Amino acid sequence: MSTNTSIRKVKSSDLELKDRLVAINRVTKVTKGGRTFSFSAIVVVGNENGIVGYGLGKASEVTVAITKGIEDAKKNLIKVPINKGTIPHEQLAKFGGARVFMKPAAHGTGVKAGGAMRAVLESVGVTDVLAKSKGSSNPHNLVKATLQALMELRDARAVAHVRGIKLTKVFNG
Repeated sequence: MSTNTSIRKVKSSDLELKDRLVAINRVTKVTKGGRTFSFSAIVVVGNENGIVGYGLGKASEVTVAITKGIEDAKKNLIKVPINKGTIPHEQLAKFGGARVFMKPAAHGTGVKAGGAMRAVLESVGVTDVLAKSKGSSNPHNLVKATLQALMELRDARAVAHVRGIKLTKVFNG
């Protein structure tokens, strides 16, 4: 993560959050008494208006794992700048072996992203974006890389503040 990024944490109270299940993984532990099955679920929650978070839940039943994932996701919410249904600028990010690239798109394009990236982008409320995932297709790392890219996004007001110039000067160059 870059040094100029200020992480915008959000409290989950009084927010209408919708959850999306990204992946469920069945894990087997082999003991001398036989095999013990458990489940891990990665879940993304968001209000579809700039707030998103992800969580991991592990339990012996699928429904309990999903519930734990949702509770964990509510503890890790961040605020993302959205500009007219798309992201403010191009962004690259990497987490583990997963690399993601996101590019703003014109109105009506839709969310051109696959799998785990799509769940995160829809939860945050982005309606038009071009996205590409390269490298690992591991859903855990893809979700984390996508969130890292979203955290590094800056809107025009933040850029103007950092540079110490007026907002109109950011657009006009």
